[in-house]
Amino acid sequence: MRRREFVTLVGGAAAAWPLVARAQQTEQMRRIGALINRAVDDPEGQARLAALKQGLEQLGWSDGRNVRIDVRWGEDDAERQRKYAAELVALSPDVIVVGGSLAVTSVQRVTSTLPIVFAGVGDPVGGGFVDTLARPGGNTTGFMLFEYSMSGKWLELLKQVAPSLTRAIVLRRANVPSGSGEFAAIQAVAHSLGVEVSPFNIRDTSDMERVAAAFPRSASGGLIVLPSASAWAHRDLIIAFAAQHKFPAIYAYRVNVTAGGLISYGPDSVGQYRQAAGYVDRILKGEKAADLPVQAPTSYELVINLKTAKALGLTIPQSLLARADAVIE
Repeated sequence: MRRREFVTLVGGAAAAWPLVARAQQTEQMRRIGALINRAVDDPEGQARLAALKQGLEQLGWSDGRNVRIDVRWGEDDAERQRKYAAELVALSPDVIVVGGSLAVTSVQRVTSTLPIVFAGVGDPVGGGFVDTLARPGGNTTGFMLFEYSMSGKWLELLKQVAPSLTRAIVLRRANVPSGSGEFAAIQAVAHSLGVEVSPFNIRDTSDMERVAAAFPRSASGGLIVLPSASAWAHRDLIIAFAAQHKFPAIYAYRVNVTAGGLISYGPDSVGQYRQAAGYVDRILKGEKAADLPVQAPTSYELVINLKTAKALGLTIPQSLLARADAVIE
C-alpha cells in the first residue's frame, strides 16, 4: 500500500472514531423503576428480576447501556413499600414495574401519571387498580395471576390426590381483593365433591395452630393455600405445618412443591416478569398503559411431589401423574 493511501485510510478512520463515540454517548438513557415484593436475598425475587432484565434485553434494552433499572425490594412490608414507592417516583422513571397488589397500591398512592406495569396481581379490577381488563384506563396495566373460574381446580385436584378429603381450610390474606373471589369459585364446586370448605385469614405465624384446632378429630382435612404475600412469607412454616399434621395441601406455585409441599397448580410467576418487559418496551416506544389490556395467564403448570405424597400415605393416580408438568421424586 502506498504511503499516501495509508495516511488517508488512517486519517479517515480516525475522523470516524469520534463520530461513533458521539453516537454512542448520545443514545438516550431511559429509566425504569422496579418494586418487587420480596427480600433482596430471596431466590424467587432474584429470578423475577432476572426474567425482567432478560425480557428487556431481548427487546434491545440493556441495563447500563440504554436503560437504567432502579430496583427496590418490598419484603411484604407496607411501610417499606410506601417508602420505596416514593423513592422510585422521585427518580422520575419512564415506567415503574411492580410485583403484587401491595406494591401497586403503594405506587398508585404516589403517582397518577407515571406508567405502571404490574405482575402477579390477583384481582386488578376488584382492587381498583384498573377500570376493566380490556381497557385499564389511568396509568396502570399488567399481568394478573388467575381468573377466578380456575380456582375451583385447586379443590378438584386436592380431592383427586386425597379421595377421603371431607373438609378443606382455605388459607388466604384478609386484605387481598382476590381472596373472596377465589374462595367463591372454590365453594361453587365443593358441594359436588362432598367437601366442606372454610376460609381462614393468615396474619402471622400464630394463626397456624388455630387452623389445626379448626379441624374436627373425625374429619379428613386438607389445605388450599391461596397466593398472597403472607402465604409466601410463611411458606416454610405452612409446609412444615401440613407435614406435621398430615394434611394434604395444594399451592399456587411450583416453588412450594420443590420446598416440600404436596402439589401445586398455577401460572409461571417468573415468566410474568418476562411478559412485563414487553409492555415496558411498548410504553418506552410511546404507547400508553391505559391502552394496553390486562392479560391473564394462558396456561397453568401442575407439579407433584411424590416424596411428600408417600409421607402422607397417598397414592397419586397415574392419570394425574401423566398430566403433570413436573414430578419431584
